[in-house]
Amino acid sequence: MSSSNRVATSDLTASDPGFGIYVHWPFCQAKCPYCDFNSHVVRAMDQSAYARALVRELEHMATLSDPQTVTSIFFGGGTPSLMEPATVETALAAIDHLWGINQRIEISLEANPTSVEAEKFRALAAMGVNRVSLGVQALNDKDLKFLGRLHSVDEALGAIELARTHFGRLSFDLIYARPEQTVEAWEAELTRALSFAVDHLSLYQLTIEEGTPFFDLHARGAFTVPDEDQATALYDATQSICADAGLTAYEVSNHAKAGAECRHNLTYWRYGDYVGVGPGAHGRITKDGVKRATVTERMPSKWLAAVEAQGHGLVDQETITRAQSAEEMMLMGLRLEEGVSLERYASLAGKPINPDRLIELSDDGLLQTNGDQLKATPAGRLVLNKLLGELLA
Repeated sequence: MSSSNRVATSDLTASDPGFGIYVHWPFCQAKCPYCDFNSHVVRAMDQSAYARALVRELEHMATLSDPQTVTSIFFGGGTPSLMEPATVETALAAIDHLWGINQRIEISLEANPTSVEAEKFRALAAMGVNRVSLGVQALNDKDLKFLGRLHSVDEALGAIELARTHFGRLSFDLIYARPEQTVEAWEAELTRALSFAVDHLSLYQLTIEEGTPFFDLHARGAFTVPDEDQATALYDATQSICADAGLTAYEVSNHAKAGAECRHNLTYWRYGDYVGVGPGAHGRITKDGVKRATVTERMPSKWLAAVEAQGHGLVDQETITRAQSAEEMMLMGLRLEEGVSLERYASLAGKPINPDRLIELSDDGLLQTNGDQLKATPAGRLVLNKLLGELLA
């Protein structure tokens, strides 16, 4: 890999958020009933054709981007651990050729903790993957079954142990606010999760999304989820236990020890540029001072056909105005514990935030300022969309 840029990705800041590549692998062994992501169950596919298409789309995206050195790559899905290591290697080689890869790059890959996929860890590490995010979701078999997961708790723990031997960095996801879940049960489960010496956890409240099997089941009364007061209690317990373990809530749903934050996602939240390739991938790319939002075709078969025909699967390219960029930066940045630069916002928007509105929302306990930095308080981070609407009105 290229080492033309000697800046350590761990030193990237809000003013230099890095440049990322997102590779979407939309295929899964089964569709989880809570999932509204762009994922598809397929029994067989031609991975070599998919790899060639990824390279062609990367080549096209490079023509839309200023010269950059890539500081992070994220293989997301779907279930990217279903990718053959050769497919990962092909994508990484193309990215290095087209942009150049930072010598201390973070290369993340999402994985499900089944034994079949865990066997690929050694090969994926050899290809350059150095961070894995495991979709554990629960540490009891009853709830794993409810969530539609194909693995058991024992398989999850085995995958965690195996991942530790191959990758320098590891995260895993858990879903809470599950049916009938008590604060005491969640505290015990989260404490157990932290006992595996993790330095990064992604912790999400179960949400019932329209268009998912859970939406219909919930509407029919097949199960209930904790009410608002119980969900808040579970959230508060999450923050307290993680803080006591030294894992800061550096983002609304993500907790990490200092230096273990997901660098790729920090690029998103700090409003850096990133290329998105694969079915349904989104990107934010700047060339010659113009930032564009890109979106590719969601359906894998249509995406593949489009790439084979024209070299890319783009279905939308929208120029983002500076005012729109300011709003997007504020939306993303207020998710972070570090907050947003008021000066950067004013530079993009062409005007500062209304000072009276800042005072009002600060008095309401939703915002706080520290010099140039504007931060959402813990209460504000719970109502970010409403807060943003009031802040920028």
